[in-house]
Amino acid sequence: MQVPLIQLQCGVNSYDWGKVGQESAAAKYAAATESAKFSIENEKPYAELWMGTHPSLPSKDVETQRSLLDLVQDNKALMSTEISRKYGEKLPFLFKILSIRKALSIQAHPNKKLAEQLHAKDPKNYPDDNHKPEMTIAVTPFDGLCGFRPLKEISHFLANVPSLRKLIGEEAAKQFEEGVRGRETSSNAEDTERNKKCLQAAFSALMTKDKSTIAAAAKDLVASAEKDGEDFAGGGGPSNGGKELADLIVRLNGQFEGDVGLFVLFFLNYVKLEVGEAMFLKADDIHAYLSGDIIECMASSDNVVRAGFTPKFQDIPTLTSMLTYSYAPISEQKMNPVDYPYVTLNRAAYSSSSSAILYDPPIEEFSVVKTELKGKEAKATFEPIEGPSIIICTAGSGTISVGPKSKQVKAGYVFFVGATAECILESDSECFTTFKAFCELSGKETSNGVH
Repeated sequence: MQVPLIQLQCGVNSYDWGKVGQESAAAKYAAATESAKFSIENEKPYAELWMGTHPSLPSKDVETQRSLLDLVQDNKALMSTEISRKYGEKLPFLFKILSIRKALSIQAHPNKKLAEQLHAKDPKNYPDDNHKPEMTIAVTPFDGLCGFRPLKEISHFLANVPSLRKLIGEEAAKQFEEGVRGRETSSNAEDTERNKKCLQAAFSALMTKDKSTIAAAAKDLVASAEKDGEDFAGGGGPSNGGKELADLIVRLNGQFEGDVGLFVLFFLNYVKLEVGEAMFLKADDIHAYLSGDIIECMASSDNVVRAGFTPKFQDIPTLTSMLTYSYAPISEQKMNPVDYPYVTLNRAAYSSSSSAILYDPPIEEFSVVKTELKGKEAKATFEPIEGPSIIICTAGSGTISVGPKSKQVKAGYVFFVGATAECILESDSECFTTFKAFCELSGKETSNGVH
């Protein structure tokens, strides 16, 4: 039988929000694989490198040019019979590199039931019937909007940003403030449900305003941001300073002048991730990525419900009705990676403080391990797992070995490793960095209580 180590050729998407030319990590990684015959155009934006079996941009075997989808359907042992059966003979996850120059749309991804309904009703805008929970790991410093802010912060902005209050309307603003007052942080189920209804009403009041009214309010908002500095928005909320928010408004208005997203950011957490920090987004969670290079792993879907910061199709009624309206400080959405226990580091790796850390979200479709091997001859031996893996190198160089097969690895190279295969990574550089996405339904990464 074929040794289950396959070097992949992966495609890159050119969306307007992507970093341009050589600035884009997604483009540089795509160009690293010689067989891709891909040359970077200096003026073109490159947004996403896709690694997986999704039909919109499927990965191929470098040697045979067969699609990875073909290979895993032909040989079910590559994914394991159990995973192959459960996920319709397709990889359960989609692994990506995103290089973000300007804001992506304000968006959410539908849960499984809603995805099935949207796909049946509108397959052009909702191309598949799967849900799309996703995890983001920063490769360079990243910022974005993620999940609804604590309710006290939203009340603060309604009281201190006149253009926001005027746009939503005095009645809607008062209903929100009075509806949540005194129970903003209550853990009582009844209070939480009532708070969510108040939040939905206020957010929907904003999202359903017509474009000319939003554009007029945005002029006042931007003028205030440019003038007030530290005092903008009542000096900011507990999570963000006034100057930080003022700068963000001016920056985003330069990208999407007069857009409703300028007001949405007062409802959403503004988050910054340092390299290696991560956050997890459940299906139906609202978010907008703003800048940076990230590793993204998600259930294998391309469904997006958009409503701002985009010229693409927007579906505001679906977005405002589908959201969970959960509200929490951003600290609750950041992940806490742990040491990955099913890898053995050799002496060179151990003595150089090399590491393998696990990002393990509360779903079964995927987990990710980041491995940093510091110094030549540092080696990590991964125990076999009952499921498929995709590995990308983001820095340095080394080798990857499965059984008798060994391949050279450098930044941008991508490999598929089949189920039940021991995998060895060895560095021949100062810092060999890889990310491994994998799925194992009843495997070791859940048996140690990480979930």
